[in-house]
Amino acid sequence: MAKAPVKKHSTFIDMTAMSDVTVLLLTFFMLTSTFVKKEPITVTTPASVSEIKVPETNSMTILVDEQGKIFLSMDNMNDLVEITKLVGADYGVSFTESQMDALRKITTFGVPITKLPAYLDLTVEQQDKFMAEQLEIPNNPNVGIPADTLTSAAKLTYQGRSINEFQNWIRHARAVDLQDGSKDLELVIKADRTTRYEVVKNIMNNLRDLRENRYLLVTSLRASSSGNE
Repeated sequence: MAKAPVKKHSTFIDMTAMSDVTVLLLTFFMLTSTFVKKEPITVTTPASVSEIKVPETNSMTILVDEQGKIFLSMDNMNDLVEITKLVGADYGVSFTESQMDALRKITTFGVPITKLPAYLDLTVEQQDKFMAEQLEIPNNPNVGIPADTLTSAAKLTYQGRSINEFQNWIRHARAVDLQDGSKDLELVIKADRTTRYEVVKNIMNNLRDLRENRYLLVTSLRASSSGNE
């Protein structure tokens, strides 16, 4: 006896709705995500239980690696360009427009002011290679913003006392902030957990000498222990 033919049903599934949902989710995450700034060094911050968030706008980050090298980062590129020009003028260093455009792109830097123009002339790949090679050399004066008067490009005075290159960046950052009328620039110290205490203390002393007594310390959130509960 012949079998009755089985009617074949279409296996087509309309994926339009799923595609629409996927695009909406991607758009949502792209618009709400905060992109991490590219940093020339890797810093592993110490842990703490503080849940105070670092401001995402109008801040200057003082990045300190395990060797004690200082890097600076700002989110306001226009202010950073203005600050760089002021610091350069103090040491007789000038910048071209192309170098200022390069500064806007890297956002984080850490070389002495006299070497900054040549550093900005490098491509991004060359900057990364230069930084990786120079950081391998112990006590290398070619990287890191000098935080003492001996290695600074020139001796400067501010409010009757000598200041180093790092302090000069901070004072001009505050001056530009006051000029803009915002008066709320946040100073943020982000140091590696292996950085010696003396290095971080020296940075704090430099800020204190400028009467900058308010700043934030970046840490990683430590999970609270429930063993004693």
